[in-house]
Amino acid sequence: MSDPIFWLGLSILLVAVSLTAVLIAALPALQELARAARSAEKLFDTLRREFPPTLEAIRLTGLEISELTDDINDGVKSASGVVKQVDLSLSSARKQISKVQIGTHSVVAGVKAAWQTWNGYPERRKNRSSDRLNPSGQEPFEVRDRSRSEPEAQDTE
Repeated sequence: MSDPIFWLGLSILLVAVSLTAVLIAALPALQELARAARSAEKLFDTLRREFPPTLEAIRLTGLEISELTDDINDGVKSASGVVKQVDLSLSSARKQISKVQIGTHSVVAGVKAAWQTWNGYPERRKNRSSDRLNPSGQEPFEVRDRSRSEPEAQDTE
């Protein structure tokens, strides 16, 4: 048993048996690997056929979304412009209304004053003259006309 050729032959035999066992065990795995490779090849063929149109559709969809976004931005800008114009119109209308109210109040006050003056003028004048002549509440004295009193005085003498 000390023959080296024997040991060499035995080790080659054991290596051959081991390789055979490994190949027998690896055969189903290699078959599955081949099947997976065929499936992957079919998938890649399908992707090669379907992928470019899909990418083109995605690109066109992106362009359409960009256009719609631009349209929406333009619409928002025009709507904000309209809102600003309406706001300016409303503030202008408010200013005009306040001016009209002030003018109307002035006209109404003037008409009231004119009406009161028109209707109450004779009474006020009488009241004022009596107030001026009689501030102490005493009876007013009468003033005689000199031109009438002098000829009468001459006739009596």
